[in-house]
Amino acid sequence: MTEFDRIRSVVPTGLWIDGAETDALAGGTFTVHDPATGDTLATVADATAADAKRALDSAVAAQSSWAATSPRERAAVLRRAWELLTERTEELALLMTLEMGKTLAESRGEVAYGGEFLRWFSEEAVRIGGRYADAPAGTGRILVKQQPVGPCLAITPWNFPLAMGTRKIGPALAAGCTVIVKPAEDTPLTMLALARVFAEAGLPAGVLSVLPASDAAGVTAPLLADDRLRKVTFTGSTRVGKILLRQAADTVLRTSMELGGNAPFIVFEDADLEQALAGVMLAKMRNGGEACTAANRIYVHNSLRAEFAARLAERMGALRLGPGYAPDTDLGPLINERQRGSVAALVDDAVEAGAVLRTGGKAVDGPGYFFEPTVLDEVPRTARIHREEIFGPVAAIYGFDTEDEVIALANDTEYGLAAYFYTQNLDRALRVSDALEAGMVGVNRGVISDPAAPFGGVKQSGLGSEGGSEGIHEYLDTKYVAFTR
Repeated sequence: MTEFDRIRSVVPTGLWIDGAETDALAGGTFTVHDPATGDTLATVADATAADAKRALDSAVAAQSSWAATSPRERAAVLRRAWELLTERTEELALLMTLEMGKTLAESRGEVAYGGEFLRWFSEEAVRIGGRYADAPAGTGRILVKQQPVGPCLAITPWNFPLAMGTRKIGPALAAGCTVIVKPAEDTPLTMLALARVFAEAGLPAGVLSVLPASDAAGVTAPLLADDRLRKVTFTGSTRVGKILLRQAADTVLRTSMELGGNAPFIVFEDADLEQALAGVMLAKMRNGGEACTAANRIYVHNSLRAEFAARLAERMGALRLGPGYAPDTDLGPLINERQRGSVAALVDDAVEAGAVLRTGGKAVDGPGYFFEPTVLDEVPRTARIHREEIFGPVAAIYGFDTEDEVIALANDTEYGLAAYFYTQNLDRALRVSDALEAGMVGVNRGVISDPAAPFGGVKQSGLGSEGGSEGIHEYLDTKYVAFTR
């Protein structure tokens, strides 16, 4: 019996439309693989444009009744879904590990993190506000209401297949919107399992659809062109985000874009070195480095750089590679061969440019898509790795001398999602957090994601915020109603 056989019976492999599992109209399928072995996990229904229309028809039909459902009822469904998710932590964690590769410990953490968005937005559903006031001129009264934007398309990535879904579905449902989810081709199974959880939690048919597909554009383009769709929310690369924004312009869709990152991690000369090392391991190696918030450029004051690099290489080199479901594994595989090749190319380019390899640096032979935990020191700023998102277990270290110098370096990127820095000086902490051009800043901490806080970037890292009290407003339209006195 394989690991997947233990949970196969509880994982849908068809499309999820109108509250039930169904085949694709054209009868097509595609395969999902275990990145630790390359073996086939499952064969999944392959959605087409015709299926997308079915899902949108269903979402439109359900929209008015779901919007009219009381906030308390919507909250109860989200709360029950959170409870079911929590009860099924082990099955969902194993499923994520099998189709994405992360360790079971990280997958369990994602179930908890992803579930918190459902609990958080169950509480926000009953706090959708508005205002009522007399017009200043005394000529009338002002009523301001918040109403659901309408049917939404959520396009989710492969690296956090559960949490990136709940972070979008939670606020959309809380606001009274219906949702169609297009999950990543590499990891559709977790989202299909989540759809079943929502059905069991009492979500009415048609409110949530899931469309796994091998041809993402073939499914999303007709939805974006249909003026019945009123919002698109996307997590993924900046390149794809720009394409979606162009498509969304034709029907003036509301958009939320959580795009690429190139996060700086700064260690000032007064930092607690042990805390900074622990923090960089979290910021760099969370999800095996396959995270948009991952520390990409590690700037260490030159008075500390040599010691920091040596100690980080020791920690990175001690990580044990293997399948995420093996009990002694610290680091699982990358998602696929294409991603491993991209990481290898960035490392090779940096070494050729003059970077010093402290540990790792190579793809691992054998089945699966493994890459050695890698530390590059004295990386030239001309190397591609300084400007491009790594998305793998590679720490690139650069030296600096002054605060002004490192702030300029940190901001010298088209991205602005996350940034991190370590210092024991309060004035510097306030000054640098203001100066960094990023939507999220971690001060003396390597993990910043929190369902109760807004998650989003500036510049080419995206538009809008997910999470926090801000997150639900991405799914609400503002309506002003004028009354006479």
